Amino acid sequence: MKRTDDRALHESSDTAQTDGGTPEIPLTSVSAEEVTRTDRLEDYLAQRYETFLLAWSDWRFKLGLLVVVTFVLMGTAGVMLVPKPAYSDGGKWDAPFAGTENLFGTNQFGQDILAMLIHATPAMLLMIIGGAVFATGIGALVGIVSGYKGGRLDEVLMTISDTAMMLPGLPLIIVIGAIWEPTNPFIVGILVSINAWAGTARGLRSQVLTIREESYVEASRVMGVSTPSILRKDITPQLLPLILVNFVMSGRGVIFNSVALYFLGVLPVQNVNWGVMLQQAYEAGAVTSPTLFYTILFPLLTIVILSWGMIMLSQGLDRVVNVRVRARHEGGPQE
Repeated sequence: MKRTDDRALHESSDTAQTDGGTPEIPLTSVSAEEVTRTDRLEDYLAQRYETFLLAWSDWRFKLGLLVVVTFVLMGTAGVMLVPKPAYSDGGKWDAPFAGTENLFGTNQFGQDILAMLIHATPAMLLMIIGGAVFATGIGALVGIVSGYKGGRLDEVLMTISDTAMMLPGLPLIIVIGAIWEPTNPFIVGILVSINAWAGTARGLRSQVLTIREESYVEASRVMGVSTPSILRKDITPQLLPLILVNFVMSGRGVIFNSVALYFLGVLPVQNVNWGVMLQQAYEAGAVTSPTLFYTILFPLLTIVILSWGMIMLSQGLDRVVNVRVRARHEGGPQE
């Protein structure tokens, strides 16, 4: 009799009645609450807002973002608000801060230095984007794939990377630039980063060799998750801080290398450029003349401020992309 009661109780639990009287099969019920596209969009925006607030709490992010946004505005709105520099902007060697016109003074050709700095910014931003995306993208792809796959593919990719690292960077760029003579700023950025990806690939590969042995990566492999999914979801997020730092370093390299090549006269010049401004000031003897040193000082400060702003921005974003740092600031568990 007891066995019959137990069987009846078991059957009654397996065929639980819903409110409408229809038996409900276990693990097949569907939630009546529907998530709309608007709900998903609001949730996504809320997450992005929280991420921004986390980054905004770091003073380095604020300063870096201010600098980068200022240069972006210079390269977009600034070129529309400030007329192009011309030989009739002022007199020869007008001193800076002498009046409201030609605030940064003029050069030996009577061109407004501030206008030259502003109109050189769009090309420099395109160079930074082209070079940094190229160097970081190729380096990340080669390093992550090589470190995860291993074997013969790892040997081939690392041999190519080591060969690229052994090539003398600046002489190679000078030779290619003299033969090709590119004028597109985006292409120039890629040119000056022609072998900068190799160091990034080496650094990321060493990190992937450790990450691929983690338990969650091994679990993904056991469950049959595809290699692209593992690389995209399990490995790459752990490398974001290092990728971000390499992106900034590649951008700084683009700035310095492009300015050096334009200063040396290797690359053809179609528009105003910070390197050309330095070359003109150097040829005019501004290095040894205290009264003319401002023609070199302002371009140098522009280069330094942009580079410093990018570094500050990357350090501030480390709180967002670095999982351990983010958990510490949010009060979560630490490893």
